Amino acid sequence: MTTIRLAREDDAEVLPDIEQSAGEAFRTVPELAWLADEGNVSVERHRILIRRGACLVAADNQDRPVGLLSATVEGDVLHIWELDVRLELQGMGIGRSLLERAVENARQLGVAAITLTTFRDVAWNAPFYRRFGFRILEGAGVDERLTGLLLAEARHGMPAERRCAMRLDLGPAAGATQDIR
Repeated sequence: MTTIRLAREDDAEVLPDIEQSAGEAFRTVPELAWLADEGNVSVERHRILIRRGACLVAADNQDRPVGLLSATVEGDVLHIWELDVRLELQGMGIGRSLLERAVENARQLGVAAITLTTFRDVAWNAPFYRRFGFRILEGAGVDERLTGLLLAEARHGMPAERRCAMRLDLGPAAGATQDIR
């Protein structure tokens, strides 16, 4: 049993470990296995993201984080930077619950959409998000911010032809507020 809640600064200490555990799943994709050995987001960067108020954790029955969704409001969109669940807990609906809560929070914030960048062809990436209504952006649909993120990922060694930007349009949110707590 997990509870989805806003991340707290003291959660930051364990988030890189969750990211590392989740990244082990890339070992099942030989040409992307190197990602399991890449550095994770630092504790300090997690703290910065948490302070911006849109990061979530899935916590176990002892309130220990086992999953995370790091996001920030970028203009009129909520951008998801990271969605990770400990490897041994994947496939149990925790990632889905984190994403559902993020969509709910984004609607409360009154943002127009949710965006992210991900792999087109990795099962727990674009195909996962498509089940929630996200669409892959192509050509002129990829704005300057997302183009910059994709270019930065390519410079980091990610295969550009396998990466994509995705968007979930939310439309007008009735009764939107700025408090997502």
